[in-house]
Amino acid sequence: MTTPARSCRACGAPLHHSFADLGLSPVSNAFVEPDQAAEGEMFYPLHAMVCARCWLVQLADATRAELHFHANYVYFSSFSSSWLAHARAYVDQMTARLGLNGSSRVMEIASNDGYLLQYFQQAGIPCIGIEPSGNTAAAARARGIDTRELFFNRATASALAAQGEQVDLLLGNNVLAHVPDLHDFVGAMPAVMKPQAVATLEFPHLLRLIADQQFDTIYHEHYAYLSLTALMPVFARAGLRVFDIEHLTTHGGSLRVHACLPGAAHATTAQVAACLEQEQAAGLMRLDTYTGFGERMRATKRALQRFLIDAKDQGKTIAAYGAAAKGNTLLNYCGIGADIIDYVVDSNPAKQGKLLPGSRIPVRAPDAVFETRPDYLLILPWNIKDELMSQMAGIRDWGGQFLLANPHIHVVA
Repeated sequence: MTTPARSCRACGAPLHHSFADLGLSPVSNAFVEPDQAAEGEMFYPLHAMVCARCWLVQLADATRAELHFHANYVYFSSFSSSWLAHARAYVDQMTARLGLNGSSRVMEIASNDGYLLQYFQQAGIPCIGIEPSGNTAAAARARGIDTRELFFNRATASALAAQGEQVDLLLGNNVLAHVPDLHDFVGAMPAVMKPQAVATLEFPHLLRLIADQQFDTIYHEHYAYLSLTALMPVFARAGLRVFDIEHLTTHGGSLRVHACLPGAAHATTAQVAACLEQEQAAGLMRLDTYTGFGERMRATKRALQRFLIDAKDQGKTIAAYGAAAKGNTLLNYCGIGADIIDYVVDSNPAKQGKLLPGSRIPVRAPDAVFETRPDYLLILPWNIKDELMSQMAGIRDWGGQFLLANPHIHVVA
């Protein structure tokens, strides 16, 4: 079920301008069991629009959060070694920057399987995770991490505060885009923050999405596509002051926003104004920047279709690596199914043995590549392409080649 959201989620202005219309698509993580292969699936509109008043890019129609985050959620953060390294580096950085110790308290929103909080725990810093998906929350608790199974919003934050949960560091990595009500989420944060607390939120930067044609990062779990320009009023309305910005390479280019309560002692750095200026220079406050994106997206679709069809006509075999959400967006938007790609491999056992939503391509373990020796291996989660191509470097033994579709179609021998 979808709910029309034809007014802006941030400022309430009517939405009139299309950014990227990907047609109808299944929920990206709704994998299909083999014994259900003969049954139908639900497809939902996947259309991102831009607000010409505050420049928030957002889905025109919202699927219910419960469709994505539930007891059978298939994304486990710990299966990416590069993401674990990113998490460990963050813990080391923030521990030193804030002087965190055994008397401090850390809370992570959307803590998944404890991939990050485990490093605070190992350092002897008390922490708590907030995670609505039952199976990932259970995995975190199996690590001994206190994890509450709930959605973070004003109501649940008030309940946590009433239980004495006040923290020195509040963090959320790649969660802000996943919440349908930005004001309810960001507005909940002050309730659990101590007077000098810091909140950090990481999210893919809209500037990079546009510049690098990252349209495959648009899927139903992502209700919004974020810039600092669009978020500044949201933070201000919540009673939070943005005082620092970091530019990260993760997820194709991300921002890490540092915020605090208005009266906190954290000095505002020059990075905040510099980021806003960068966004303005990139055209994020001009409508033509957004309205031209769709045709470039359609050109990429046609180029990938042509390449794959030509390869099949030449008798080449094609497999893919990474049963990720962005890959499912790409495959469904481009109309690529099991008649083109034989299978996709993934290191996550929760995905293996199932079929990708929509395309119905079977998911296998990575060893399948070395058993079947395909001519091409299409890397779907391009944000960790270096990690995956290193793992699968052995395909070169039989002349296999890697194929990447972002930001343009190219082969890596």
